Amino acid sequence: MTLLSSVTGRLTAAALLVTLAAPASAQETPQAGGVANVAIQPEPPGLMLPLVQNAPTQRVAGNIFESLLRYDTDLEPMPQLAESWEISDDGLTYTFHLHPDVKWHDGEAFTSADVVFSADVFLRETNPRTRAILDHVKSIEAPDDNTVVFTLKQPFPAFIQAFEVGTLPMVPKHIYEGTDFYNNPANNHPIGTGPFEFAKWDRGSVIELGKNPDYYEAGKPYLDKIYWHVIPDAASRAAAYENGTLNIMPAGSVENFDIPRLAEMEGSCMTESGNEYFNPFAMLWLNNREGPTADKRFRQAVMYALDREFARNVLWNGLGKVPSGPFNSTLASHDDDLEPYPYDPDKAEELLDEMGYDGEPVRLLPLPYGETWTRWGEAVRQNLEDVGINVETESSDVAGWNQKISDWDYDIAFTYLFQYGDPSLGIARTYISSNIAKGSPWNNVEGYANPKVDELFANAAVENDPEKRQAMYDEVQQILHDDVPLAWIMELAQPTIYRCNVHDLITTGIGLNDGFKNAWIEQSGSND
Repeated sequence: MTLLSSVTGRLTAAALLVTLAAPASAQETPQAGGVANVAIQPEPPGLMLPLVQNAPTQRVAGNIFESLLRYDTDLEPMPQLAESWEISDDGLTYTFHLHPDVKWHDGEAFTSADVVFSADVFLRETNPRTRAILDHVKSIEAPDDNTVVFTLKQPFPAFIQAFEVGTLPMVPKHIYEGTDFYNNPANNHPIGTGPFEFAKWDRGSVIELGKNPDYYEAGKPYLDKIYWHVIPDAASRAAAYENGTLNIMPAGSVENFDIPRLAEMEGSCMTESGNEYFNPFAMLWLNNREGPTADKRFRQAVMYALDREFARNVLWNGLGKVPSGPFNSTLASHDDDLEPYPYDPDKAEELLDEMGYDGEPVRLLPLPYGETWTRWGEAVRQNLEDVGINVETESSDVAGWNQKISDWDYDIAFTYLFQYGDPSLGIARTYISSNIAKGSPWNNVEGYANPKVDELFANAAVENDPEKRQAMYDEVQQILHDDVPLAWIMELAQPTIYRCNVHDLITTGIGLNDGFKNAWIEQSGSND
């Protein structure tokens, strides 16, 4: 086997660059103590991260649960529950050496048996995206309590990037083995290995996480508590930040037009870092199974009808980018020659006439993630009605939205998904036919099935030659661009606003989702 010693060198260089680029105050010695008061919008439907994949759940519970690795903003792997790892020369065997002193929040020891159970049993059943990744795995073995060996069926270059906390969170075997995973009482009091423990949840008000006193990384975490405040109104959240009630505002906390004002306040800082792993990508699910949306010409008409530049410039305050197709433009595998659909209402009407669209109503389900998303739903409805599409809006809360999407009970529905740095991790899941299954809002919800697309994604995932891999991804992007299984509406920018006396908040490619382990507050600040 070849030890990944080069990882240490790359990480050292990356750390040096971060240090040089950081403000002087970020180089001060971290101080223990203090409380983070963070906005969370909308309220998560649950905190059992291995079961619930909503963005708010990941944001909170990523600090309760952990995976084997973390990733820096260049997507290089860093140790977490695994303190070191090796990859065989043939790319088939991944050996992880676990940190020996880890305990679950209930005091039980974390061992390799938990890793095998989490990956080979729990997540294969509960997480469609993770299940697709694990399809490449032949076996998972634990030769001793501190060693786990993943043996792949064939090389899978992206596998080393799959150990992010939202993708492969570890689950306590002693609590979940042999139980109904979805109805286990522990789901109401999640138990992880992370730097913070679940304390209490006052529904509709606040989620409290407390410092893990037995955390295995010496001296961490620095903060005593994290309070996640549920404040439904964006204006009220902005006011809470202005008056000092909140000191951290994650992406989506306020209306976009308020971002410049809050970021420019005295003592306020802002960063767009922390989304490098996710590449958040907004789309409209289009039901490919029945109704007008089952016709490719209707789906193409939707693309031509959408004024996506208006949405970016007005609704998103100039943040983000209009996509040309299904791959985020920041991905190395993006086809730069792909021509984006222009805003062309006449072309949309032409396609609707060609298919003989008779005005059959289509149901539009907005995303209940705040005012900007509500206004975006109104704008999309107006765009579609302008070309003659009869739209009925069906509003819902987060739980209702999850249920409707999981049950395929929609015609057109807003969503945004993470692309996880590589098509085989975060994009293929949306389009391959083997990932069509009721019960999840994060798989092939639209019901798109194309054998050629399945073949291209499957072959590209295991292709080690970069040029051959790129040729396959170029071809699949062209096919999807023509078939329009979904409407691609925005590459989202997601800035975080925070008080400048909060340091080391964003230290990985997933930002706040695992950032509070390193965060600390200057005790002389106004928000300590």
